[in-house]
Amino acid sequence: MAIHGGAGNFTLDDIKDRQDAMRAGLTEALMAGHRVLAAGGTALDAVQAAVVILEDHPEFNAGKGAVFTNAGTNELDSSIMDGQTMTAGAVAGVKHIKNPIRLARLVMEKSPHVLMTGEGAEAFAKEVGGIEFVPESYFRTELRWQQLQRAIAAEKAKQGAALVPHGDDPGGGYFGTVGAVALDRAGNLAAATSTGGLTNKRWGRVGDSPIIGAGTYASNRSCGVSATGTGEYFIRYTVARDICARVEYTSVSAQDAADEVIQKVLTEAGGDGGVIGLDRYGRPLMSFNTTGMNRGYVGPDGNAVVMFTTQDAVPLPR
Repeated sequence: MAIHGGAGNFTLDDIKDRQDAMRAGLTEALMAGHRVLAAGGTALDAVQAAVVILEDHPEFNAGKGAVFTNAGTNELDSSIMDGQTMTAGAVAGVKHIKNPIRLARLVMEKSPHVLMTGEGAEAFAKEVGGIEFVPESYFRTELRWQQLQRAIAAEKAKQGAALVPHGDDPGGGYFGTVGAVALDRAGNLAAATSTGGLTNKRWGRVGDSPIIGAGTYASNRSCGVSATGTGEYFIRYTVARDICARVEYTSVSAQDAADEVIQKVLTEAGGDGGVIGLDRYGRPLMSFNTTGMNRGYVGPDGNAVVMFTTQDAVPLPR
């Protein structure tokens, strides 16, 4: 299993006050997914278990701790994809769903659709049942609220900079989207992604996290990918699908395909962010064109490895 907790331009020193909490959350998520896989569970159950942990963890921009819109609300997006059946489910702009990844899974399994949005998605959740609703105040953290205030102040100072997306911090440098990819004993891949979007976003903006092929993709024929970064670029260049298509249609490795797309295509287009994933043999891929990406992986041995930046990177198993 591989996971991420957001990419951005930060150093280990920048996150020193949050690093222990982030490490604990990423490790807990990895081990939650690993326990599912070790017990013979499915890749779908594993990625959902991991993402639920990260949605509940206030250090990440998904679920509790999601960033605020310009209106002072939280709008949550999530998606999940089954690499065996190529089915997928996603939700966007939901405001009262404790764990959007659970609702995305229900969209995939209990409806003929792939993507549901806003009030319609929440109406579907009530009709199907089994989804926990929470008041909007549940998602609030003081850290995120202050980030919004700084972003609004910066927008006013720059007169019109609101049209430029902001990340989790006022400089737009860190994207705390979360995601997971897993390979189970049956050889099936699954991928999932969840986010609160961008600080100070407007007009119901939706990024790549709930868009299949952009922020999330899985196919048993190639690989599974979950992305994080400036979503507009990941959508335009269908980043997740492009990586797996290169693996499927050529002899390139998943890591090389990810590097080609992230380090060249995305970078040359002006986009920033990164991806994590697995190929169909379970080998992890990780690539980002920022200084950092909170990420980790765990193999059959149950040893979880967590990294944050280029400074603490270790070689991936091959």
